[in-house]
Amino acid sequence: MGWGMSDNTPTEIFLACVPGLEHLLCQEATDAGFDTPRVVPGGVLTTGDRTEAMRANLVLRGASRVLLRIGGFPVFHLAQLDKRSHKFPWAETLRPDLAVRVEVDCKRSKIYHAGAAAQRIKTAITETTGAQIAQDAPVLVRARIEDNFCTFSVDTSGEPLHRRGHKEAVGKAPLRETLAALFLRACEYRGDVPIVDPMCGSGTFILEAAEIAAGLFPGRSRAFAFQDLAGFDPATWATLKDHTPQRRPEIRFHGSDRDAGAVRMASANAERSGVAAYCDFSCAPISDLNPPEGPKGIVMVNPPYGARIGNKKLLFALYGALGQTLKTRFRGWRLGMVTSEPSLARATGLNFAETSPPVPLGGLKIKLYQTGPIA
Repeated sequence: MGWGMSDNTPTEIFLACVPGLEHLLCQEATDAGFDTPRVVPGGVLTTGDRTEAMRANLVLRGASRVLLRIGGFPVFHLAQLDKRSHKFPWAETLRPDLAVRVEVDCKRSKIYHAGAAAQRIKTAITETTGAQIAQDAPVLVRARIEDNFCTFSVDTSGEPLHRRGHKEAVGKAPLRETLAALFLRACEYRGDVPIVDPMCGSGTFILEAAEIAAGLFPGRSRAFAFQDLAGFDPATWATLKDHTPQRRPEIRFHGSDRDAGAVRMASANAERSGVAAYCDFSCAPISDLNPPEGPKGIVMVNPPYGARIGNKKLLFALYGALGQTLKTRFRGWRLGMVTSEPSLARATGLNFAETSPPVPLGGLKIKLYQTGPIA
């Protein structure tokens, strides 16, 4: 069973995501109509054919990459791995003219040396397909040898999926788009209420929220690794992309920041994303923040944490000012705030109804703190 378009046999599709947020990606995959998704460590498993793997890359906001299982076999020693890898139908998935890289992971198996296993698999690929092996190759084959069973998967994404293809400019400590999308989902945002981000940086929360409301697919503007696989059908891909359910949001999205450079950057990113018509960006400190006219919504914010940027003492004042502004002016709104420091969250003086599991981000553990409607 391979990638070839003639063979649309369902297989396992693994949707990778940030550890701690698998349940949110599982919800998203369920809402998007994927087949019985279930949470596994580090992601979500679903079943589908190659077209579903393409669709996952196109439509899922919370997945960081999509791996398609292409087959496997039991294996107890290197000679067996060598022999069975040579018999594996690589040509159904890999093109002879494109280089491949191979990553191997061994767990609880008689074959425990990942480097030696990788060498056998690489040789088999080159000798049976003619494809060269290279460290920076566009196509990635992953082999997982666990409990003496070798499973092959191909990475259908390529560049990590948080790279949507619209952002040129990035702030100092950006929150990845995939994380922002899952945190918005955790706050039960479904594209139906206004979002305000008073420390918007390059605009990640605002752009994700506006795209969700406008029904835009996150993968609409970029290329994927599946386009480099054997049997890729451009017509099927074009059809999938044509199904974008674009709508004109009734609500607006408001980002502000003290840094004028960040505001310019966020505005340019909104233009490239095609959502500038629904977004307002302004240069202003937290103390000047006022709720926009219209329905109450969610304040989503990723303030500095002090671990990498800024001085912690000054940050207590910043979080205090945020809490004060929200209590006096944003009654009935909810807050979703990302930080690595419980003491900074407490400095807002707000009551948090819920806290997410800790999520790894650049060497820190961050959490999403949520309030109910602010009284």
